[in-house]
Amino acid sequence: MTVLVTGSTGLLGSALVPFLTDQGHRVIRLVRKDPKPDEVRWHPEAGTIDTAGLEGLDAVVHLAGENIAEGRWNAAKKARIRDSRVNSTRLLAESLAGLSAPPGVLVSASAIGYYGDRGDEVLREDSPAGSDFLAEVCLAWEAAAQPAAQKGIRTVNLRTGIVLSAEGGALAKMLFPFKMGAGGVIGSGNQYMSWISIYDTIGVVHHALTTDALQGPVNTVAPTPVTNREFTSTLGRALSRPTLFPMPAFAARLAFGEMADALLLASARVEPVRLQETGYAFQHPHLEGALRHILEK
Repeated sequence: MTVLVTGSTGLLGSALVPFLTDQGHRVIRLVRKDPKPDEVRWHPEAGTIDTAGLEGLDAVVHLAGENIAEGRWNAAKKARIRDSRVNSTRLLAESLAGLSAPPGVLVSASAIGYYGDRGDEVLREDSPAGSDFLAEVCLAWEAAAQPAAQKGIRTVNLRTGIVLSAEGGALAKMLFPFKMGAGGVIGSGNQYMSWISIYDTIGVVHHALTTDALQGPVNTVAPTPVTNREFTSTLGRALSRPTLFPMPAFAARLAFGEMADALLLASARVEPVRLQETGYAFQHPHLEGALRHILEK
C-alpha cells in the first residue's frame, strides 16, 4: 500500500513509519516544511494542503496534534490542543473527499478522553461521551473526520489510551522518579488507567488499515485496565524500586493545574471491544509483561 502519515515525527508516528516500511508499504509523510521526496506539504493553520500530492494513496494515518501533556493548560494552550486536532482533521478529511480517486481508508487518531472521568464504569465504544474539556475535543475531533466517511472512505477513529513507551509519553516521564525510588500513587490511587504498549498501538494501526470490517470508533487499549495503585506497584516491581511517595490530589493540582484532573486523576475503565471482535491479537495484554518488555529494550 501507499500510506500517507501525518504526525510522523511524534511518539507514535516515529515508530509507525519504519514499521510500515519494513512491512513493504510505501510511506509518504505530510509535512509543514519544504517537502523532500515522498513528502507532501500542508499548513493546517492556514488551511492549505497540496492536494495533487494526495492522489494515488491507498490509505491515510492521521496522528498530528498538539502535545496535551507539555506545559500548564491555559486558554491559549487549550485552544491549540483543540484546533490542532479539529482543524487539521477537517482539512485532511475534506481534501481526501475531494479527490478524484480517494484512498480506501482513513485511520484518524482520537483518545479515550472522549469518555471523561467515569469512575469504575466499564466503557465500550457505544458508551456516551463525557462532558469535560477533553471529551468535547474528542467529539469535535471525530466529527471533523466525517467528510471522509460521507465520501465512502472507511474511517476509523482510534480512541487511544495511555501509550507506554520508554521513548516518550507518560511512562518516560515516570521513569526517573520511579528509578530514584520516589514513585507513588497519585490521588486516591483508585482511578483506572487504560493503557496500551507502543508495540500494540502500532499493531492496532496496521490492523485498522487492513481489516475491512473495522470502522468508526475503536478503543485502542489493552484488555486489562488497571487502577493507578496497581500501575504504581507493577512499575515499581518491574524496576525493583519501592513506591512509597504518594502525590495527593491537591499536590497534583498545585503542580499541574487543570491538566491534573484530566490526565492524572480522571478514571477511565475502557474495554477494546471492537478490536477483540475483529480478531486483533494483543502482543502485551497484561501490564507487567508490557512494562518488562519495554524496559528491556
